[in-house]
Amino acid sequence: MDELQSFRDNPKTTYLMAEYDRLSLEADKNRELALSDPEMKELAEEEMKTLDLQRETLLAQIRTIVEEDKGKPEEIRKMVLEVRAGAGGEESAIFALDLSEMYRLYCEGKGWSWNLTDSSPSEMGGYKEALFEINGKGAYDDLKYETGVHRVQRVPETEKQGRIHTSTASVAILPLRDIEDIKINPSDLEITTTRAGGAGGQNVNKVETAVRIVHKPSGLVVKSTAERSQLRNKEKAMAILAAKLAQAKEDQEAKELSAERKSQIGTGDRSEKIRTYNVLQDRVTDHRIKESWHGIEKILKGGISPIIEELKSRANSGGFEEGGGEEE
Repeated sequence: MDELQSFRDNPKTTYLMAEYDRLSLEADKNRELALSDPEMKELAEEEMKTLDLQRETLLAQIRTIVEEDKGKPEEIRKMVLEVRAGAGGEESAIFALDLSEMYRLYCEGKGWSWNLTDSSPSEMGGYKEALFEINGKGAYDDLKYETGVHRVQRVPETEKQGRIHTSTASVAILPLRDIEDIKINPSDLEITTTRAGGAGGQNVNKVETAVRIVHKPSGLVVKSTAERSQLRNKEKAMAILAAKLAQAKEDQEAKELSAERKSQIGTGDRSEKIRTYNVLQDRVTDHRIKESWHGIEKILKGGISPIIEELKSRANSGGFEEGGGEEE
């Protein structure tokens, strides 16, 4: 594409190019005047020099804007939040549901979209695992440090003797990218379709809309069941697969460069224990930055802004240690 045309098509430089094009038209008029009217030639040529200088100044501004923009990473608006029950049996599945609700309420309070992609419910209504798609400005920047193992210490409702149980659930945050950016060989995929389970009307239960994709080289399995059409579920499952493959590649690269990652909050590994929710002590502790907050009921109802803002602040200042920190 022609450089000037690319500047016209760029939303950040369109308005400057409109002025550049106006000056170009003025320059053309003066050029014609200089050729057709000898008496006006000198005056027209002086005007052309002024217009050319103005155009050069504009182009310099435009090129600076474009170059600066190249250096900025493109903002990630769409992402997947994956939650899985860990140690603790049925109580861990209930905790996975609690975490999902915490993030849902936080996202909805921010005005971001929150959509269930797939879930495996437990016998008591918790989540063995669940996948949610989030879309919104600033969502990834806020939630990217939530990846890891979350631990809860409380007396479950099913516990008759009042004993404190410790359960865990893991969270993973995966930015959704354009599928074209990730090379996936179609022959490496095993795609199957099934009827979507649960409520959803006759279409959901009678037509094979749910899609399951296995990436044979890596063993990754992704599913999408929430959409009403097989095509939409396939598109969503492919996007999630691409996100997981990209994340796996980045995780491997990060491990290879771990010695240079002194200022990061943890490793971004979902096996790392990052936070404890102690219900009896009404306290939430993030082990990576060794900070605690009270008001656990409010936090689990979506009030996690103080935690997120502190994590972002520490990340920007480099004022934290690598790794999970000391546990309670």
